[in-house]
Amino acid sequence: MSFRPPKYPYERLDPLREKAASLEGGGVDLSVGNPCDPPSPAVLEVLGSADEGGATRGYPTSRGSLTARRAVAEWFGRRLDVEVAPEQVALCIGTKELVAGLPAWLHLRDPSRDTVLFPELAYPTYEMGALLAGLRAVPVPMGEGWHLRLDAIEEADAERALLLWVNSPGNPAGQVEDLGAAAAWGRERGVLVASDECYVEQTWQGRPSTILHHGTGGVLAVHSLSKRSNLAGMRFGWYTGDPEVVEFVREVRQHAGFMVPGAVQRAGAAALGDQAHADAQRERYRERLAFLRDVLARAGVGAPMPEGGIYLWAPAPGGDAWALAERLAAEAGLVVSPGEFYGRAGAGHVRVAAVAPMARLELVATRLAS
Repeated sequence: MSFRPPKYPYERLDPLREKAASLEGGGVDLSVGNPCDPPSPAVLEVLGSADEGGATRGYPTSRGSLTARRAVAEWFGRRLDVEVAPEQVALCIGTKELVAGLPAWLHLRDPSRDTVLFPELAYPTYEMGALLAGLRAVPVPMGEGWHLRLDAIEEADAERALLLWVNSPGNPAGQVEDLGAAAAWGRERGVLVASDECYVEQTWQGRPSTILHHGTGGVLAVHSLSKRSNLAGMRFGWYTGDPEVVEFVREVRQHAGFMVPGAVQRAGAAALGDQAHADAQRERYRERLAFLRDVLARAGVGAPMPEGGIYLWAPAPGGDAWALAERLAAEAGLVVSPGEFYGRAGAGHVRVAAVAPMARLELVATRLAS
């Protein structure tokens, strides 16, 4: 049988979007983590002078310019207190394409292994990357607080594992994982551990952490400017870690023509150099998450503050996530994502993204109050 991709999850919300849009004032769509706030003025200034130095004319390097990679390395040192050499960094066209493509590339490197491990509650692309590569996609059980249970991985799956994905802070539940334990688990078994850390700037409990705090051998750290700098549309991401793996992935991507546009590389470097705008954005998310918790409480839904990230992960009354999503759309014009989008383990929850201005969130609160 030929492969048929499943319907893209968020397209299933179109009827709810229509229902929400029919209310006076329109709908408030918090189903996707789509940034709504302005980027750093430094980024806009660079993009406005994009052709300076011929940045838009010639082919950019697949690895990324030294300027961009140095900006990444300096950000790691300044923000996460970890030393990374620019030579250890490579760029990607946002992190989603890397997440989706990495299993296939790693399987070329080691055809003897055919299994991708990923959290049972997770960003859907971890599983889809395995399926697109024709590999086994095996979910890893999660325990209290939606933390990864490495001890629950079957040894037979570990022996076949090509890759273990971890996501911290997590999407959708916002958990902060023990990355040191994940790195140790992978090294003991010869399994690469890829740590998706795109919400690291939105860490609410404890200090922001990276798997690189535990060394580079056998690990990759994957990052993006999408949420940190409101630049999801610019598609600027990077990966670093085990030097041999980074170089292999970079070479494969170079042959396939994966390149971040030169103007985007310059703008990304400017964004990484401006920590003040990232700090301001973090506080916006914190304020919205607290406000949305109160809003949901008015609808009889209790949502804990996440350990990190930009989402509330709320249990649905009676465990019926679709019924709750329907009610919020009809009564408040609020569009949220049913938890089954992130795996069967999430079926009784909804995810609410803090990605609308406060004026729009206040509209939702007013509708619920009336």
